[in-house]
Amino acid sequence: MSMFCYQCQETAKNTGCTVKGVCGKTEEVAKLQDLLIYAVKGISEVVVKTGTNAADIAEINHEVVKSLFITITNANFDAAAIEAQILKVLGLRDELASEKGYTGNSDAATFHVTTREAMLDKAATVGVLSTENEDVRSLRELIIYGIKGMAAYVEHAINLGKENTDVYGFMYKGLAATLDNTLSADDLVALTLQTGEVGVTAMALLDEANTSRYGNPEITSVNIGVRKNPAILISGHDLADMEQLLEQTAGTGVDVYTHGEMLPAHYYPAFKKYDHFAGNYGNAWWKQLEEFESFHGPVLFTTNCIVPPRTPEAAAKIFTTGATGFPGCTHIEADENGKKDFSAIIELAKTLPSPEEIETGSIVGGFAHNQVFALADQVVDAVKSGAIKKFFVMAGCDGRAKSRNYYTEFAEKLPKDTVILTAGCAKYKYNKLNLGDINGIPRVLDAGQCNDSYSLAVIAMKLKEIFGLADINELPIAYNIAWYEQKAVIVLLALLHLGVKNIHLGPTLPGFLSPNVAKVLVDTFGIAGIGEVDDDIALFMNA
Repeated sequence: MSMFCYQCQETAKNTGCTVKGVCGKTEEVAKLQDLLIYAVKGISEVVVKTGTNAADIAEINHEVVKSLFITITNANFDAAAIEAQILKVLGLRDELASEKGYTGNSDAATFHVTTREAMLDKAATVGVLSTENEDVRSLRELIIYGIKGMAAYVEHAINLGKENTDVYGFMYKGLAATLDNTLSADDLVALTLQTGEVGVTAMALLDEANTSRYGNPEITSVNIGVRKNPAILISGHDLADMEQLLEQTAGTGVDVYTHGEMLPAHYYPAFKKYDHFAGNYGNAWWKQLEEFESFHGPVLFTTNCIVPPRTPEAAAKIFTTGATGFPGCTHIEADENGKKDFSAIIELAKTLPSPEEIETGSIVGGFAHNQVFALADQVVDAVKSGAIKKFFVMAGCDGRAKSRNYYTEFAEKLPKDTVILTAGCAKYKYNKLNLGDINGIPRVLDAGQCNDSYSLAVIAMKLKEIFGLADINELPIAYNIAWYEQKAVIVLLALLHLGVKNIHLGPTLPGFLSPNVAKVLVDTFGIAGIGEVDDDIALFMNA
């Protein structure tokens, strides 16, 4: 096989992409990403073996986080950018090893490559399949994918000036452990659960970063129609980029619309002062090829999920920043103060037609933990009176597979005395359905982006406290979660750490789980897949 990758839900035959990624990445990009992860493992080993305090290596912390984020599904397809990042990480590794007098002889901590050809040759020996034992490989990758998801949230917090060096310290520990052949499967299971624990810390950090800067999300009706002005579409997750784009477009006659996971930016009070913040255009990430075409204006990707554009002309209207990249797209770097110059995308927008209307109306969101706590009395009364029989956490990811229509049908068929708690782009499977409300409480409560799954955990813990329960699993809450990439992995591990059991995961269980590791998750935590909608609803309602 020319490559091997099974980190996302769409991996070929649920076993692994071996020729080209279903996401669109080439063999070359896949191998370079493998080598970048190996380089990050090497620098992690140096940090751990020398007892280096993460508080003393800020540049390394940031570059490791960026490297991990680069390798997340649909984030970066630019081989040249990944090659440059490999060389940067190796330089930082060697500089740290020299400074600390590290003389370890592990390959990851000492290998050198200087050319693309040498990188590809090396990558062929250090990828996923270089771990021969299937169960050890599965657990190592589960830890790595959890840390990748964690890194995404940490980078957003960094961009807002919030950091926790204990999180970096764990990242180094976890990544270095994946090189340690003395660790048993039990050791790796324990480390997997610790990954979930630190994941909660990382998500709390980002929640604090977002809310301290932009206020607590509040109930908001978001326009899904269009105006007549030229416009920029912003996708991804990074609110710092959103803020800078809104500041720089103010007074230019150019409107800004959100796409995909950037929709929840509308829920933050700080962004409501911008009268050119026009609304949300379109749906989840996988519909972007058609929706970007009808939008007409340029697109700014602040994070994943990029779908490879069909033509050079389409690529020329896409701008990337942060960890994202695609050949033929303009990449915008931050200066030493974190400022980004979006003038090129603004000037391009002025030359292009205004967006074409593809739908009208509005959608309501903004039900993060602070807003739900404000409604706590209503919610508790509805539960005690029997008006609300059960909550369904349907957070996670959307995707292009037809099997994901299950989640639309599931939402439509749920009894009218149930409420959906959601976060992430999974919401697009049902957030435009007319599901009504219960005593004024909407039946779909959208907490925000995938990282805002933290809010759903906080809400569950608060309800446990209010109802005086000993176990979070005694709450009338069921978990039917869709997953796609590595940020969903860290959310899953975080929920497991918090003690949540009987989570149903779909549309398929991860291909990177070996049969034995899957059995551990099933036996210990009650993890299960999905079945037929009617059968699953009956199972959940009777549990």
